[in-house]
Amino acid sequence: MTSDELFLQPNIGKPSEKVGYFASRAGFDRFAAAYRDGMAQLPEPVERVAVSTEFGPVRGYRFGDKGGTPLVLLSGRQASTPMWRANLPGLLAERTVWSIDSIGEPGASTQRKPLVSAPDQAAWVAEALAGLGLARAHLLGVSIGGWLAAQVAIHRPECVASVTLLDPANTFAPLTWKMITVSLGSVIPGLPMQVRYWLLSWISGGARADDSVPEGRLIASGMRDFTGAQPMPARPTEAELTAITVPVLAILGGRSIVHDAERAAATARTIPGAQVEVWPQASHAINGEFPDRIAARFAEFAAGVPDDNGADPRR
Repeated sequence: MTSDELFLQPNIGKPSEKVGYFASRAGFDRFAAAYRDGMAQLPEPVERVAVSTEFGPVRGYRFGDKGGTPLVLLSGRQASTPMWRANLPGLLAERTVWSIDSIGEPGASTQRKPLVSAPDQAAWVAEALAGLGLARAHLLGVSIGGWLAAQVAIHRPECVASVTLLDPANTFAPLTWKMITVSLGSVIPGLPMQVRYWLLSWISGGARADDSVPEGRLIASGMRDFTGAQPMPARPTEAELTAITVPVLAILGGRSIVHDAERAAATARTIPGAQVEVWPQASHAINGEFPDRIAARFAEFAAGVPDDNGADPRR
């Protein structure tokens, strides 16, 4: 597919509303090339779908064609579907997997309306799931995608069979100064790519990050070429967490620079029935470090959640 076919009418050049955009056509083309190269590393999607939401069109990909309640992946900040390269093979062994590119992040979805609150974020996910024909879904998110999955569990629980949160950012504990440094540094205009890759490596526990790593190239391009317009994600309150009724699996990286993992785990355990684990050797890049272990742990967790017999039989 060409960029014009794959991306849903992207915002190029600063729009009048406070929404995410690519600063220039050259920047968009650079990002689109990295995105297509990243998608080429994934299993071939069974289906590519565009669905409408109040906040803009959403691109979704369906991988596999198994029964049961499907799994939907929510990417991290500055990331999109290609970031799940290491995870898809293991997750596909058990069930159909969807990945959707988040509104407000660099990817094939496009933001049309400002996102001003956590309920707004939960709303676009719920609308996207409905557009995909999914009555309910398991949600699995990493970093800010974990925060997003938690917000859907809080504000739109009717859409959710379960949530799996991989080192979710600003969800169970405050962001550290290291994470704030990375976040601020990543959006400095004109920052050399070598420095952007160093920031990526730092947040990823020292993992290699350069043009030879498809996910790293894509995220670095998003940092350079895309301007986001989302407010700082609000950490859920104690009342919101203790009111969650859907099954929760939270896996935290013991080496994560995003937050204090033990403090985050203690807060996560206030969710009724939540399964909470700290993996000592994992960094914030946990999904790429332990893809097989995550797939096995999710399969075990999801096996204890009843399937939704009302789901669309095509899924």
